[in-house]
Amino acid sequence: MSMATRNPTARRTARRTACAAALLLAVTALPTTAAAAPAATSHIEGQLPSGATYMMDVPTGWNGTVLLFSHGYTEAGRPNPAQDAPDDATKALLLKEGYALAGSSYASTGWAVTDAVPDQLATLSAFTYRFGTARRTLAWGRSYGGLVTTALAERHPDRIDGSLSLCGLVQGGVANWNNTLDPAFALKTLLAPDSGVRLAGLPDQTAATDAANSLTSAVDSAQSTAAGRARIALAAALHNIPVWNQPTQTRPAPTDWDGQQANQYQAVKGLLQIAAFNRRQEAEVRAGGNMSWNTGVDYARLLGRSSVRKEVTELYKKAGLSLRADLATLDRAPRVSADPSAVAWMSRTSSFTGRLTKPQLSVHTTGDALVPVQTESALRRAVTAAGAAPLLRQAYVDNAGHCTFSPAEQLAALHTLGDRVTTGTWHATDPKSLNTKAAAADPTTPARYIAYRPTPYLRPYDLAHPADRR
Repeated sequence: MSMATRNPTARRTARRTACAAALLLAVTALPTTAAAAPAATSHIEGQLPSGATYMMDVPTGWNGTVLLFSHGYTEAGRPNPAQDAPDDATKALLLKEGYALAGSSYASTGWAVTDAVPDQLATLSAFTYRFGTARRTLAWGRSYGGLVTTALAERHPDRIDGSLSLCGLVQGGVANWNNTLDPAFALKTLLAPDSGVRLAGLPDQTAATDAANSLTSAVDSAQSTAAGRARIALAAALHNIPVWNQPTQTRPAPTDWDGQQANQYQAVKGLLQIAAFNRRQEAEVRAGGNMSWNTGVDYARLLGRSSVRKEVTELYKKAGLSLRADLATLDRAPRVSADPSAVAWMSRTSSFTGRLTKPQLSVHTTGDALVPVQTESALRRAVTAAGAAPLLRQAYVDNAGHCTFSPAEQLAALHTLGDRVTTGTWHATDPKSLNTKAAAADPTTPARYIAYRPTPYLRPYDLAHPADRR
């Protein structure tokens, strides 16, 4: 029995992809002039049978490579246009170099992997119908689009020649939601134990917003005391929130514990307002329940593995507060249990086996608070266990923020992946070589690749480790 026959999601994907190819003549395709593209570029926009829109840009001197771009998370209710590049400046450079670009909107917003993957495949089919078969196809994506790209790489390697994830959720869905639960659990337990805030099983977006606002208010109040600041730092450490996480922040000195915590404080509030409640609630609706848990978690052990544990211990000392006592409080607090069927859905749709069969390059900024750089450790863990480590390369950009790459850095990554596909061997993936490529591709924007090794991801979950599954 084929996987498509056994798996309803796979059957739907196959049907939608086939349907897209069959109905392309009926799809709207309006040639226009692309704002960021050279005059000699064909710009096509259209709609897939799923309702998703797509866009394509193909220069007259097409070099034979198509870049299939997967965009990041779009909040429910917000505009959801198709995208075929991460930004206008990078797009213009790629078109100048002769690359063809393609990408879809996805048929739905939110945690849309079950729509995104088939819609991206259908967009690729539409591109082939309109422009012919590409000499090679590279899938790439940023943030949530990095998860979509990695799903394409694992499940549909026959459709692409290589993949590039930029600041991607390459730890997978279950790991993401477990790691998002931990800081919220610590904040509620230590700062607002009687608040009644629901951390999971949120009934609707109103409840999610109320929970986010309630816990954010508790964090704001706690920031005014030394004890509160130490506890916020502890919560940040359980998510590996870096001490420099926005380009607008001052980069604190290695022992500037107060400056480090002040930067984390802003990121903790952002996590509460963005992912911990509203995005969780939308994902829970798709999964059919709560897909994360902290039953059996040893928070002292997690803190011991955190990249910022030293800051936490120093702030607790400064506050005259017992870290041991607070960790014991976390141990005694009622835990959150998962819905097994929701975990199964998230695992099936959004977690990874690590079984790469085509090369993948994964790039991350070191100061990412939303999708911490430690996700790269989770990806390597899965790929190594699956025996595919030679196909994976990872690189790091020394900058704060989520997806704050320059056009030069993004082109260097694409060129490196393209060289791997062309030659069959990884060449010049060290920081110096990547910076040289970046400067050559665009000397007007920064090149900041560095040698870096992320600490472990604190709550890994992948399909290459049977012990992870529950």
